[in-house]
Amino acid sequence: MGRKGTGLFGRRGLASAGAIAMAVAVGLAAPSASTAADAATGTAQATSTAQATAGGDPVLAFAHQNSDLLYGTAYRAAVRNLTETNTVPYDPNVYDTSGLMSDPPGTFIKAGGGYPQPWTRDASLNTWNAANLLEPDAARNTLWSVVDKDADGQLVVQQDNQQWDQVIWVTGAWNHYLVTGDRTFLGEAYQASVNTLHARETAASRGADFGFNTTYGLFEGLGFFNDGVAGYPSPPVEGDDALGAGAGSYPAIRSAMMLSTNEVYYEAYVDAADMAKSLRRPAAEVRGYQAKAAALKKAINTYLWLPKEGRYGYFIHNGDALQGQVDDHEEGTGLAFALMFGIASPQQAREIVAHTHTSTWGITDTYPTEARYSEAEPGRHNAMVWPMVQGMWASGLADVGAQVPFAQEVGRLAELADNSSGFYEIYNADTGAQSGGWQAGTAWGSQPDQTWSATAYLRMIYDGVFGLDFTTSGIGFAPSLPAGWGDVTLSGISYRQADLTVRLHGAGNVVSGFTVDGRRTDHHSVPADLTGRHTVDITLTGAPRADRDGDHVLDAADTCPDQPGTAALHGCPAPTRLQAEDAINRGGTKVSTNDVIYGADAHTGYDGRGYVDGIWQQGASSTFPVHRAKTGAATYDLTIRYANASGDGRTLSLYADGAKVRQVQLPPVGTAGDWNTWGQTTVTGLTLSGAEPTVTLKWDAGDTGQVNLDWVGLTAG
Repeated sequence: MGRKGTGLFGRRGLASAGAIAMAVAVGLAAPSASTAADAATGTAQATSTAQATAGGDPVLAFAHQNSDLLYGTAYRAAVRNLTETNTVPYDPNVYDTSGLMSDPPGTFIKAGGGYPQPWTRDASLNTWNAANLLEPDAARNTLWSVVDKDADGQLVVQQDNQQWDQVIWVTGAWNHYLVTGDRTFLGEAYQASVNTLHARETAASRGADFGFNTTYGLFEGLGFFNDGVAGYPSPPVEGDDALGAGAGSYPAIRSAMMLSTNEVYYEAYVDAADMAKSLRRPAAEVRGYQAKAAALKKAINTYLWLPKEGRYGYFIHNGDALQGQVDDHEEGTGLAFALMFGIASPQQAREIVAHTHTSTWGITDTYPTEARYSEAEPGRHNAMVWPMVQGMWASGLADVGAQVPFAQEVGRLAELADNSSGFYEIYNADTGAQSGGWQAGTAWGSQPDQTWSATAYLRMIYDGVFGLDFTTSGIGFAPSLPAGWGDVTLSGISYRQADLTVRLHGAGNVVSGFTVDGRRTDHHSVPADLTGRHTVDITLTGAPRADRDGDHVLDAADTCPDQPGTAALHGCPAPTRLQAEDAINRGGTKVSTNDVIYGADAHTGYDGRGYVDGIWQQGASSTFPVHRAKTGAATYDLTIRYANASGDGRTLSLYADGAKVRQVQLPPVGTAGDWNTWGQTTVTGLTLSGAEPTVTLKWDAGDTGQVNLDWVGLTAG
């Protein structure tokens, strides 16, 4: 995770030098509102909470029910994605070429719903983001599953396609040691890191790809996140993606010197030096890696910083018509790493935050849109939102104390996940619909249950909100709790021999009070040798007087600070028209739009930015948080706008606060097969209680489903 330091936009509460550095695990908890919403969709929330209390996954609980519905729902989905969906058994004959994988647990972490195995980059990122804490044994297996032994018995990290596959592994491995304290692992990981870095450094002399450019003091090779040609301008792209989708097919991309790639090398050298120091290797080894890191940092700032733009450029052209020029596109991961790794100075960090473009749904992979793509056919690695990039950017924002943009990015990803029944691989930056974008003349898919999208969100919570910072000495805490979220607790955290509960109070990133088991301390940390159960309470101040959703209600008084609302409802949206694309969607329901993936069958006529489809199987549901001024029981009429082109009547079950009310009839609309015609039906006499009830439409046993939803609206009955 990111390196902690003094905040640039308001001081963060920091751990003392002797204590700390990074992540935390959290799982399946919820206060009453979330329990009701989950019950409405068939999730056994009470069972999950009981399991967490009894030693299962840790629990994240918000005092404010609106915060739990948005952030807590996404969090629980992320934990399920990692620990249930994508932690799977492996074949040791295929994956255990290092000879270091273990059974138990006999599992590792695959890349996602559409990818049945880990790759080196995925393995490194997923363990670094969250798995080292949540599932340390499976994380260790995942790291070793992408390491080979050479003919001399030496460990070397596998290179899947690009050089960063190997290099980012060093950072994932060092973080694993910091979280677990496993010195046996550290010794073996250091051997693999030394061998792998040496292989990369000598690549050019061996005639291999992606070598070190001695003129600039930078490594050549593709951008860290961009193995697809859509992520690059012309030049270095030749023609109209003429050499295919893989960026490695383009010689001038292969030889360019990328911001993010060199930052990954920089951090690997820093981590290798720390490994050597922890293993008490000769001082010359430590100094050697430190010197290489310092030289890379200097070269990055010398050649890639753009003073007029107030940020770093994307890459240095090499081997094309713009030889030696710095490309001025924004690269999401490159700018994030500059903040996270401390490559940018405090002044540079302020300028990066001020000048970096973010879209409606978050920072994009690269920006602006390349000329050969368009709004209708966006580039896959171009102006699209990849949650993995969002996670790194949010982590960097928290590290430098940029509280408002940090809160915005977390809210965006939480809503994207809640809208789409989980974590997809890629989203449209303007509409928020899951979409893989275009590349080399083809529309690509966006895979469901993408592991690094889920762990990116967990990173936002662990590294950002709770400020967990793992070091050789223990865990330091530098939280950033946005205004309007309310108090939040992370409990059941297994850290080495300790079981921790961390409670955040107030708002901001300045620690005004820090206690362990009720005893005040100024260290803002817990030691690595702590044992037993302990509770950490952190009181925060320093939240800015901001209105990040632009509804003229300051965040401190706004109970829905990530979606514009009304002052009368404390900033929450009025219940008269609740868009289905803003609902909490589960069971496969998801936001769709009039998108290119439908071609001639694109749907039209919906209200708002999209509609919800995917109600195609039992258990699928959409839950609408209802915000109202009154708190007592009251009766409403519920109007549902929907599309039903099935040719016959369909049904869904209606729930209020988790309790089933009745079955709703949805007659056919228009002609069979016409999904562009929308109709309405009204349910009268719906009783709601409390200030923040929920309404759910779900395909239950006995229902027929297969409709699309546009919006629901409540009026006093």
